[in-house]
Amino acid sequence: MGNFWELEVDFMAEKTGQIQKIKIENVVASTDIKKIISLDKLLNVLESSEYEPEQFPGLVYRLDNPKVATLIFRSGKIICVGARSTAAAKEALKKTVRNIKKIGIRFNENNLKVKIENIVVAVNLGRDLNLDQLAFQLENSEYEPEQFPGLVYRIYDPKVAFLLFSSGRVVCAGAKSLDSVKKAVAKLEAQLKALKS
Repeated sequence: MGNFWELEVDFMAEKTGQIQKIKIENVVASTDIKKIISLDKLLNVLESSEYEPEQFPGLVYRLDNPKVATLIFRSGKIICVGARSTAAAKEALKKTVRNIKKIGIRFNENNLKVKIENIVVAVNLGRDLNLDQLAFQLENSEYEPEQFPGLVYRIYDPKVAFLLFSSGRVVCAGAKSLDSVKKAVAKLEAQLKALKS
C-alpha cells in the first residue's frame, strides 16, 4: 500500500501512437483514526465546517488547498471527496487528521492507512462513437438514450464502469488505483479498435 503520505503523479496513456491525457475528475479516499470523535467539539474548532446531524450523520469540512471536502464521522472514519489527484486526497486527509488532534484526541497519524475508494477519470477518444451500434456489440452494456445520453459499459478486470458518449468523451468510474485506470482505458481502446476492424 505504501506510505500514507506518498505522492503520485498524473499519468499519460498511449493511444494509437499519440499520447492521450487521462484527466482525473474525482478521487475518493478514506482513512480511519479508530477513535470516537466529538463532532460538536470539532465543529467549534474547524472553520469551513458544517454539522447538521438531522440531515447527515457526518461533519463536512471544506478545505481550500487542496480544494476538497472531507466527511468526518463520529466513529473516526474520514472520507475525502472531490480531489483531482490521489496526492491531493492524501494531503487533504493529512490536514484533516492534524486538525482533529486540536480537540485533544491522541493517535499516531503515521500508522494510518489511506484507502483509495474510487477514481473517476475523463478521456477524449478523439473520434465520434456510434452508441446504437456499440450497444449491440459490447456485452455488459446498457443504452437507453431517452433516459440518459451515454452508453454504460461495465468490465470486470479491472472492475469499472464506463460512460461512453457519441462525441468520443468517456468517463471511467470505480477504479481503485491509477494502474487500474490505465489498464481499463487500454482495454476499452482495444475493444473499440477490434469492433471497428
